[in-house]
Amino acid sequence: MSPVLVYSTRICPYCMMAKRLLQSKGVQYDEVLVDVDSQRRDEMMQRSGRRTVPQIFVGATHVGGYEDLAALDRAGKLEPLLNGG
Repeated sequence: MSPVLVYSTRICPYCMMAKRLLQSKGVQYDEVLVDVDSQRRDEMMQRSGRRTVPQIFVGATHVGGYEDLAALDRAGKLEPLLNGG
């Protein structure tokens, strides 16, 4: 399974929904709290080109935010991506 990285904050409702969706699929992920570490926020913005959270990466693929993640799931494309495809 491809590693999943979620850039988030502690109070963001979209971050919570994204993590809940991943958990419902049994996906383990690493979380970076950008409200705790401003250097990691800079890293997130450089990698994603976006300022908002969450920003989700599956392997080297930038998925986007929660709505992007949910759309991939609805289209049946999330699990293949998680499995390296």
